[in-house]
Amino acid sequence: MTRIKDKVVIITGASGGIGEATAMLLAESGAQVVLGARRLDQLEAIASRIEKSGGKAAYQVADVRRSEDLSELVQLAHEKFGKLDVLINNAGVMPMSPFDDLRIEEWGNMIDINIKGVLYGIAAALPTFRKQRSGHFINIASTAAYRILPNMSVYAGTKLAVRAISEGLRQEAGDKLRVTIVSPGFTSTPGSTNSDALEAIKDPEMKAKLEAYQNIALSPYAIAKAIAFAIEQPEEVDVSEIVVRPTAQG
Repeated sequence: MTRIKDKVVIITGASGGIGEATAMLLAESGAQVVLGARRLDQLEAIASRIEKSGGKAAYQVADVRRSEDLSELVQLAHEKFGKLDVLINNAGVMPMSPFDDLRIEEWGNMIDINIKGVLYGIAAALPTFRKQRSGHFINIASTAAYRILPNMSVYAGTKLAVRAISEGLRQEAGDKLRVTIVSPGFTSTPGSTNSDALEAIKDPEMKAKLEAYQNIALSPYAIAKAIAFAIEQPEEVDVSEIVVRPTAQG
């Protein structure tokens, strides 16, 4: 993947799941990765694995609910590697519950992380991308943005918002910046396999479907490869949207 080599890539939500897989794959392909997440111990472990394999990584604790944390990740990229080529807005949460549970705090947290976190990432990186007249935003949405299921309505709403924000950004970006939406189907990540989340589902049919999805879930590396594909394209090629789902997912 010659076009990935030497690119500087920020990844939020990099301490596990899709973020971790993407960090490892891009580093193996020669990218210099800047990792942000809330779990310091996981960031340290992933960066250590990358460096032991001959890759380059920097990391910093970052909570995407804080705009200043995203700005500090951009600053870290410049300090460690001298530039920024790609920002992957990957951090997200997926709690599931029926509306009747009235989990208002949970809804607010999803909005703060899944929507505001993406906006804060855009705000942090856009001035740099404009100044250097190049840059690539990759925003992680979900197949939930295409098909709304019971008990996932608020989550789906946040991912629909990510699609809308990304498409608007693409149209405003001009001919020098790229914007890609990657929408994973059911993927084996810490959030999707959380037993507490499954226990919260009271609808037996919905719960059975989600439990069955555990058996068909994609590896996070399948999503990482889709992200790498978008980055790998020539600078004049903007892969606007990629949907990746298990063949068995309805």
